[in-house]
Amino acid sequence: MLTLKSTLASLLLGTLLNAQVCHAENIRLAGPDGVADVLSEDSVTMDLAAGLLRRDLQSVSGKTPRRLAAGGLDDCGRVCVVIGRHDSPLLRELALREHLDFSSLKGEWERYFRISQPSRSKPGTRLLVIAGSDTRGAVYGTVDLSRELGVSAWEWWADVRPAARDVAEVRAERILSERPSVQYRGVFLNDEDWGLQPWAAKTYDSSGDIGPATYARIFELLWRLKANLIWPAMHDSTKPFYQMPGNAQTARDYAIVVGTSHAEPMMRNNVREWKKRDGAFNFFTNRDALARYWQQRVDEVKDYENFYSMGIRGVHDSAMEGAKTLEEARGGMSDVIKLQRGMLAKSLGQPLSAIPQALTLYKEVLDIYNSGLALPDDITLVWPDDNYGYLHQLSTPAEAARSGGAGLYYHISYWGRPHDYLWLGTTHPGLIRDQLQRAASTGANKVWVVNVGDIKPAEYLTQYFLDLAFDQRLLARGANQHLQDWLAMQFGATQAPAIAAIMQEYYSLAWERRPEFMGFGQTEPTTPTRQTDYMQSGGEEAELRLARYQALVLRAQAIGAALPAASQDAYFELVLYPVRASANLNARILKLDLAAQYARMGRPAAQFYARQAAAAQAAIVADTARYNALGGGKWRGMMDAAPRRLPVFDAPAFPSYASASRTSCGLAYPTPLSAQGGSLAFTRGRAETKTVTLIQYGAQQQAWSATSVPPGISLSASKGALNDSNGYEQRIDVRYDGRAHVAGGSEGGGGSGGSGASQLRFACGSDQLQAKIQWAPGADDGVATEHERVITLPATSGAATAGWSAIDLGSFGASMRADLALPSRELGAVGAANAVDTANKVDATGTASATAPALLYRFHSHTRGAAQLKIVAVPVHPLTSANKLRIAVSLDGQPPAALDYTTHGRSDEWKNNVLTNSAVRNIALPDLAPGPHTLKVLALDPGFILDRIEIAFDGAPKYYGNPAAAAARPTP
Repeated sequence: MLTLKSTLASLLLGTLLNAQVCHAENIRLAGPDGVADVLSEDSVTMDLAAGLLRRDLQSVSGKTPRRLAAGGLDDCGRVCVVIGRHDSPLLRELALREHLDFSSLKGEWERYFRISQPSRSKPGTRLLVIAGSDTRGAVYGTVDLSRELGVSAWEWWADVRPAARDVAEVRAERILSERPSVQYRGVFLNDEDWGLQPWAAKTYDSSGDIGPATYARIFELLWRLKANLIWPAMHDSTKPFYQMPGNAQTARDYAIVVGTSHAEPMMRNNVREWKKRDGAFNFFTNRDALARYWQQRVDEVKDYENFYSMGIRGVHDSAMEGAKTLEEARGGMSDVIKLQRGMLAKSLGQPLSAIPQALTLYKEVLDIYNSGLALPDDITLVWPDDNYGYLHQLSTPAEAARSGGAGLYYHISYWGRPHDYLWLGTTHPGLIRDQLQRAASTGANKVWVVNVGDIKPAEYLTQYFLDLAFDQRLLARGANQHLQDWLAMQFGATQAPAIAAIMQEYYSLAWERRPEFMGFGQTEPTTPTRQTDYMQSGGEEAELRLARYQALVLRAQAIGAALPAASQDAYFELVLYPVRASANLNARILKLDLAAQYARMGRPAAQFYARQAAAAQAAIVADTARYNALGGGKWRGMMDAAPRRLPVFDAPAFPSYASASRTSCGLAYPTPLSAQGGSLAFTRGRAETKTVTLIQYGAQQQAWSATSVPPGISLSASKGALNDSNGYEQRIDVRYDGRAHVAGGSEGGGGSGGSGASQLRFACGSDQLQAKIQWAPGADDGVATEHERVITLPATSGAATAGWSAIDLGSFGASMRADLALPSRELGAVGAANAVDTANKVDATGTASATAPALLYRFHSHTRGAAQLKIVAVPVHPLTSANKLRIAVSLDGQPPAALDYTTHGRSDEWKNNVLTNSAVRNIALPDLAPGPHTLKVLALDPGFILDRIEIAFDGAPKYYGNPAAAAARPTP
């Protein structure tokens, strides 16, 4: 019978989710009495599909299905799977013999009909027929059957072994699959220099490059992901796709549509195909040479299935050569496209409307288009993201109505400024979901292409993107649920929730700062690394980030140890390597920063942290070597832990520090660089945990104990020893249970009043140490209040009117998004200006329209004085060219002020936004009175995402990330 694993695979990952079904009994494809035969129509593609199914049946059952010759219906045994196009000779004969009707498939795109019934013409044989509307429809029907058997799309590419079983059954249902939501769905192999190309050249492909053997594996993966389009690898490290014998034929054999990237018009790889002898790549001065160059390739590939990239850019991802002004570039682009379309019409002999063509509006091409470029209606507009997962612009209703439609080009891997992220797949799934919801809502459904870099280790993100492309109904389900369902397919339903929680934390930590960005430098031009912004409050924020990573690694390792041997390689590739690698890079960087800080403070842990940083670097090297050695060296050359050799990856000098002159014990507090630096700061009525560090400055082994703990306070440890194994320091979690009155401490000050029995005291050898505690007043239950001179309001904590919706993204795990269907609106004009900070794009405006969707927040402050109102958004772009990216805010009933979050080009603001996944506007509050307050946020444009709001007074700790998360450990 079906296992829970295969049930999840079929129901939750789209196997039968996008099908019309009629329920019936199961059909056994393998069991004690044998395994089903597999018969396909007589074509190379269908034979490959049948071969895939036979391999999968064998991997599940241990039995090898017979390969029946085309036309061998009479040779079918007890059970026979028949695969083909509905109008192929084999299936036409089958329809006549078995009284089957495939008419519903006529003229359809990539659909299939699946039916199981006893054979009318051969008693004793049961047929399972997969009839495709076209070749790929039959392939996807085969893939869905394989998924239902429990075979992962990543069975080869990530070594996910399907569970073996004595009996393998599938539903004997009549299924008519739905149309794919997006017509063309595919991947761009890019920046392959550090993984895919060296692996193919040195380990896998006999051609010595990314050749037909490699592409056959890639195309089979695309089948399993139900994709149909490839933009081939095109860097200088790789021989061009069409210059490798067998590549184009392999694409034809697998029925894969071939396109080329935004920088490769007319199926040409300019990087290695355009020669210096051909002259400048300048349409204005070298038109005839370019025309010959394009015409040659069009003639070579005219008999293949292609999606043509139109227009012109520079030789490699650079602006059009020769255009001195935007007007010249627009005119040149128009002339180029006219010439190219003439070539296509003449060489292919088809109406231009029947030839897939696209203009990818990438970088400067978007500026050219927005300046008024007139495009033929049948050319598809491909909207790109900004390379960091935020779509620049999408279709207006008029653009969506064009006959060529629209699509998108999206990155989950990138080489370029302000910084690469080529090593680990860290794009937050919630961001992918949000951005693809935007594309779907604006009708961009013609073509979706995702830049996957080297494929590995972006396996899950690749599948998530392509699953959403194939069936946009999945956009209605949370990203976390899809992740858990996917992990159930890879590792079983039992472990999936725990592994999903690990990966959610992995993505959340990377959302705050990707591992590759932890050097706080930039590239193009490349700058050196610097001290991280996690040290701004004195080091506690860095300590807490390290603690989160350490806990994550321990959980991941514990689950991995419990998995069966057959799952170990897959788990290392998909979970353990990325989790440990990101943790170790953070450890190497943050521990060195902490070591330097602690050395300045005379703390002996400086040397201890430097040793741990060196160990973290060694662990990255060891884990990468292990990755490349998996499967007996199957992946040798695939994983490189320092792509492009950027400074963030460099092994630094690991320093040695001298001993301090001080020999006594002491206490260190979480935020020494703030007004509360010399104490533990708690807020009455708010349960939380802070950390105090006990230090033996003389690096002498010393026992310690807690001698007095006030009621309402508990400690993670009440005694221990300071020695070399912990750097002569002990971090102690101090937990306050949230009760309103705890004796001891001081209200707002740094003292420690109260009786000795009510104080937090420690003995360290002969030293008696008293911890200083500050108490903030707090506020009524349910009302946000000031804590450490900061009030933090999660976006979802406000009361929302219609027009705002929660999404699973942001520094709290959820944010509020202005609905995508909202119209843009203006605030009503008033007389006197009310702007308070024009440097931060605060406009002088008045009362908003009563219909503007609102978020209402209540909070309570107790410090009197100047404050900063900081409104943190997710750095999306305006939804379409007809929209802006604005909200309006009103504090305590004052006239609302409009805030515009639009960025332009590759400005410094945009660079910081994408490196931090945040966009910030500040409003100065010269004198915020203590007491209750209300803040209203109005949506002026669709798609704006509010992450959080902070109100910070002078003396507050300065954090890189979310103050609520950075200020304290979660209370257990």
